[in-house]
Amino acid sequence: QVQLVESGGGLVQPGGSLRLSCAASGFTLGNYALGWFRQVPGKEREGVSLISSSDGSTYYGDSVKGRFTMSRDDAKNTMYLQMNGLKPEDTAVYYCAADTFVPIWTMWDASEYDYWGQGTQVTVSS
Repeated sequence: QVQLVESGGGLVQPGGSLRLSCAASGFTLGNYALGWFRQVPGKEREGVSLISSSDGSTYYGDSVKGRFTMSRDDAKNTMYLQMNGLKPEDTAVYYCAADTFVPIWTMWDASEYDYWGQGTQVTVSS
């Protein structure tokens, strides 16, 4: 059974850091397209960071570039999102996602991913 389980969300002050984890079971992360998305009420799910299944390259949304780092630990079958320099506008529910193959030109489309974590709330506030 394919499953993604997230952890690591919480409340942090502006400028602070959090690390989100997403542990996979039932499949091997290294063979999949991977993504972190976030969503706020009333808005569509937004791509934050992605790892391509084609070449393993990592991509970042413009709003998080230079502040967030996505990584993968194959030994633990877990992916991570290190978030530094957090801003109030980063407040959202964060989801990890995976799929066997996602074309590069549709990687930012959440509907392309079949497997999702349960979501974890990140709140940035003083």
